[in-house]
Amino acid sequence: MSDDLRELPLRERKKLRTRRALADTALRLFTERGFDATTLDDLCDAVEVSKRTFFRTYRSKEDVALAADSDLWSAYLDDVTRLPAGGPLLDALRITLDATLESMDPDWDRRFLATRELSEAVPALQAHSLGYCQDTTHALVEAVYGSAGAGVGEVRVRLTVEIFVAAWRTACLRWTAQGGAGGRDALRKLVEETFAEIPAALTCAV
Repeated sequence: MSDDLRELPLRERKKLRTRRALADTALRLFTERGFDATTLDDLCDAVEVSKRTFFRTYRSKEDVALAADSDLWSAYLDDVTRLPAGGPLLDALRITLDATLESMDPDWDRRFLATRELSEAVPALQAHSLGYCQDTTHALVEAVYGSAGAGVGEVRVRLTVEIFVAAWRTACLRWTAQGGAGGRDALRKLVEETFAEIPAALTCAV
């Protein structure tokens, strides 16, 4: 049992174990059998939980399939409330993302890569992922605007967050295309490289 789990009350530890079991088993079944071919009954039977327990943990099959995404962005939204003071906002967002990536559990890389590959192959997951990205972007704008204070205009914050999200998505696509080679360290390097291209991209001529 990890130190993080030991610090939680028993009830919360059980919830977290169930959440992780559902997410891990869902990824395995969706990859082996196919997303559409795997029913919710199949998943609940494999984990030995009821549908009621499932719906207390995840809203849908799509949600559990994208658990690695939501794990990352839930942690990131918490970290954003402690943005480094001073300096460009875009840099602060990237630095915070790097710290969040570093803090994810050791198995997150594998789960995230499998999630990205599954999402690209299943139209329903593509659509759900885009919707989740939109919701997360909105939440991030609100969190950043609250942290940045009244001195920064909302339009400028929104544009900065949209650029941040676009750079992250670009880095993810590059990492996934490489089969996740190099793991999390390679992903973090690709994120850094992609962000470094933003100034040139904003003045790119055609």
